[in-house]
Amino acid sequence: QVQLVESGGGLVQAGGSLRLSCAASGRTFWSADMAWYRQAPGKEREFVAVIMWSHGSVYYTSYGDSVKGRFTISTDNAKNTVYLQMNFLKPEDTAIYSCKVHLPSGDDYWGPGTQVTVSS
Repeated sequence: QVQLVESGGGLVQAGGSLRLSCAASGRTFWSADMAWYRQAPGKEREFVAVIMWSHGSVYYTSYGDSVKGRFTISTDNAKNTVYLQMNFLKPEDTAIYSCKVHLPSGDDYWGPGTQVTVSS
């Protein structure tokens, strides 16, 4: 069983920054894909970023088109935590941000999400 808990959301003005954290517990992630998604009211869930690691090393990152150049995903393997640094935030970034871990077994686990609100 895997538990994910996001934190770091809040209210920020346009142009500001936030750093989200997603702490995973329940097992050690030697190889896993960890991703951030977001969902705004009335909209479908949107891919934000993914980081893939194997044997404790990161080998791939990717971003959604709407956040490229502004958001950065990173990980602290020792803490089983993935971060999302969000800079130059825009009102359209307002959403609930959730992290997901995809294990080599094919299982997916989701966190409950954290609200990010960007005021204009």
